[in-house]
Amino acid sequence: MPRKYKSTKRYMRGDPHYDSKLISRFINGLMLAGKKSTAQGILYRAFDFISRKMTDADPVEVFKRALENVKPRLEVRPRRVGGATYQVPMEVRPERQVALAVKWIITAARSRKGKPMHVKLADELIAAYNREGVAFKKREDTHRMAEANKAFAHLAW
Repeated sequence: MPRKYKSTKRYMRGDPHYDSKLISRFINGLMLAGKKSTAQGILYRAFDFISRKMTDADPVEVFKRALENVKPRLEVRPRRVGGATYQVPMEVRPERQVALAVKWIITAARSRKGKPMHVKLADELIAAYNREGVAFKKREDTHRMAEANKAFAHLAW
């Protein structure tokens, strides 16, 4: 059943250091148990680590390119037709692309073991910037799944 009204879009402020809404969204995704200052510290230390490791690159540019490389263009959504459920490939809305990219990078960084979180996050961002790593592989797998189920594209709603 469709909504009675369109929900209002909330606008967020940029982060205190770079005044970027994208970085602010990433910090909110990184935050655990409402500890925003801890999440900010982790991200800013990760940026310092990136600037030390990649001396010629701006950490914010590395961050933006990493997100761009991880954003999925297509995904599969389940669709019931008769008694069968088909995986139907669909384009991903821009807001959802960012949300998925943020989630995948943070999950991939958390799954790495044996280092502090800011180092794991920096390593994952650098890997995504170079089109490698767990988060980028997740995007490739999502695209491969959509490509494999292209036959069901006519079922998209």
